[in-house]
Amino acid sequence: MTNSSKNSAVLLIHCPDKPGIVVAITEFIFKNDGNITYLDQHVDGERGVFFMRVEWSLDRFAIERGKIAEYFKTLVGTRYDMTFQLHFADEKPRMALFVSKMAHCFYDLLARYECGELDVEIPLVISNHPDLQAATERLGIEYHCIEVNNDNKAEQEARQKALLAEHSIDFIVLARYMQVLSDDFVKDYPQRIINIHHSFLPAFPGGRPYHSAYERGVKIIGATSHYVTAELDAGPIIEQDVVHVSHKDTVDDLVRIGRDLEKIVLARAVRHHVHHDLLVYENRTVVFD
Repeated sequence: MTNSSKNSAVLLIHCPDKPGIVVAITEFIFKNDGNITYLDQHVDGERGVFFMRVEWSLDRFAIERGKIAEYFKTLVGTRYDMTFQLHFADEKPRMALFVSKMAHCFYDLLARYECGELDVEIPLVISNHPDLQAATERLGIEYHCIEVNNDNKAEQEARQKALLAEHSIDFIVLARYMQVLSDDFVKDYPQRIINIHHSFLPAFPGGRPYHSAYERGVKIIGATSHYVTAELDAGPIIEQDVVHVSHKDTVDDLVRIGRDLEKIVLARAVRHHVHHDLLVYENRTVVFD
């Protein structure tokens, strides 16, 4: 969000829609000397659900940070049966990258991190191959190669979770990590694991989707980034995009174009998560502009 300052708070809210919600929220902020810098709302008319993202400056706010959630719940949230999250702009989330051999998304996120575009800490990279260790350690980031197969999956995931806990990881990005996480692993990180894949599914499954798409003469290539759930590739979608291709493009062209798009879509999804621009309701996301 362009209006964000480091000394600000963000509320993400959803609740049953009824009159007076916006007044109650803005009045709570105004009466405590907060200055609203961003406000967006959406009403799902079919479900009767109200959604809002509001951000305000804490420069003169009367309630200390540690008590804002308690006061808001007591004065506003309970009255409107709200589910809400409170975040602070100066809290830098700690992100872990999971990667295999396919490195395009991995390098893109590292570059954005190194140049300061991605406002996160990356204390840890976990891979099932040693290939990207040097690139990781060049930035002072720990690299752990943990090979996973059907026989050792439970044991190796326990090692992974121990490392995530040790480094106080807030969320995980699967930068083309070519392993399926177990249901138990996913349940420990609800709405905190972000994945990226091409959008040829389910029409072109398998290990050579671009070749299959080329044979069918596809005219668009897409990429989808979503939160990971127990059901494979069926979690709430955060970001998607498409690009047009033609009969002139070779399979190699399609692969290159697809990977470029995956990088962009994944970076956008991570940015939405880091800046608290979205909330999940049922199996859908509301992404605020």
